[in-house]
Parts: sequence; structure tokens; C-alpha cells
Amino acid sequence: MKITVWNEFVHEKTDERVRAIYPDGMHACIAKFLTEAGYDVKTATLEMPEHGLTDEVLAETDVLFWWGHMRHEKVDDAIVQKVYDRVMQGMGLVVLHSGHASKIFRKLMGTNSDCLKWRESNDTEIMWVTSPNHPIVEGLGDHIVIPHEETYGEHFIIPEPDELVFISWFTGGEVFRSGCCFKRGNGRIFYFKPGHESFPIYHHPDVQKVLINAAKWACPVNRETFRYGHFPVRPVDELNIQ
Repeated sequence: MKITVWNEFVHEKTDERVRAIYPDGMHACIAKFLTEAGYDVKTATLEMPEHGLTDEVLAETDVLFWWGHMRHEKVDDAIVQKVYDRVMQGMGLVVLHSGHASKIFRKLMGTNSDCLKWRESNDTEIMWVTSPNHPIVEGLGDHIVIPHEETYGEHFIIPEPDELVFISWFTGGEVFRSGCCFKRGNGRIFYFKPGHESFPIYHHPDVQKVLINAAKWACPVNRETFRYGHFPVRPVDELNIQ
């Protein structure tokens, strides 16, 4: 499996608190544990030419991880369209934390998914597993405790998920659909809420396990590519009718 981890890489350069947690960037932290899990991983950031998502990179990417926050609108629309097209063709997409407001997630969801409640509160987050037989929760218990995290709360304006894997409760009383699976075209999408830049979320072993499992779940099935548009009649002898 070939994975590309995309990150704005802005907070880590401008905020000492974030730099102390992720000195090489959140993308480097995520890439490290995905590599240790046996995946072939590369990284890309906003400031790279074409945001690091060239045609060649996207063509070779089975699953794309996306973390964004401060610079959503700086992402070029042409690159967003290329990512969208690849998801429709079958590339997996894992959208992290405030990536819910990214252009690509909004385009795929068809809604203004920036609409939710939030506060930087240092609350405890308990993520409850709502689909215990789902591949994304393999090897986990029935919940994950994140001691310090930014709070999100419902209502979260997204389409109804095809599968809801986690729902979170916060010590302030809010709840939030924090692990959501979607299918768009031939591609699979997983939205995973944890990941505020000011806390060491991606060092959490259970969070790492979720993302390792999510990559496997989102990876495209090895099959012949579907064809769309005008389709001529096939001779019967090509249909393998017994």
C-alpha cells in the first residue's frame, strides 16, 4: 500500500507549543507510525509545488491522509479537483480533525461541513466504538480516552455517514460523530476527529492504531477499473455466459 500524508505544515512553524510536540511536523509523526506498520509512505505539504500532489504522486497514492486548518482557502482548486477525481476512481482518503473544513472534504460531502460547535477547552474526550465489528476498530477496546483535546459538538453538518465508527463525549457534555465512513464513486473516505495541533494526539497509541487500520480499510480493492459514459453493446461471447 502506498500512502501520502498531506499537511499544511503551518502551525509547526509558527507556534512554539506545536513545534515542541511535532518538531518535524504532524505529517512526519503520522508517516513514521504508518511506515512502522509496513506501509510505503511519503509526505506532502502546502508550500511544495502543486502542494506536493502532482499527477505522478496522486497516480501512485492508494490512500491520502489530509490535515488542514489555517490555510484551507490557499489550496488550489485545480489540485482539489485532481484529488476529487482520484477518490472517485478509487483512491482512499482519510480526513483528520479540522480537515472537515477543507475544500476537498466539503466538495466530497456536498455540504458546508465547517458548521459545528467547538472550543479550545482542554477537555477529556472519550471516543466510544459504535460499530464493534468494523475493521477500523480492530485490536481496540470499546472506547479510547484522550486526556486533553479540543472540543467539537453536534450538530455537525455532514451527510449521514454510511457507517458510524466512533461517537465522542466530552467533559463539557457535548457529543460528536467523530469517526465517519463514506463512499464516493469507487473511493472510501474516513473522517476522524482527534488531532488538535496543541496536544500530542498522534503520539497516542490507540489513535495510531485507528489510523493504521483506516489506511487498510480505505485502500482500493485490486480490481479492473470501471468504465463510464457511452458503452457499446458487447458480443455475447465476451460476457462469459455459461
